[in-house]
Amino acid sequence: MGAIAKSLEFKLMSGLSPTDLQVVDDSARHAGHAGANAAGESHFNVTVTSAAFSGLNRVQRQRLVYGLLADELAGAVHALSLTTRAPGEG
Repeated sequence: MGAIAKSLEFKLMSGLSPTDLQVVDDSARHAGHAGANAAGESHFNVTVTSAAFSGLNRVQRQRLVYGLLADELAGAVHALSLTTRAPGEG
């Protein structure tokens, strides 16, 4: 796991106390397209389950995550695909 992925994971763990968290660097699938960094760590798929999402709609959940990862999204991270769930959601 690279430095950016570790940063994403740390911030999501600290901010959401998730019961499940998966951070996958998907940059290799986007090689050569605009915004892709040849070194990787520019495109991520994140799946997170957290009680912090209970009662929030999809947009509110995404905004919560974007707020936690604002520095990365303003810099090295070009694309972030999110799956956000509250406990008990499939």
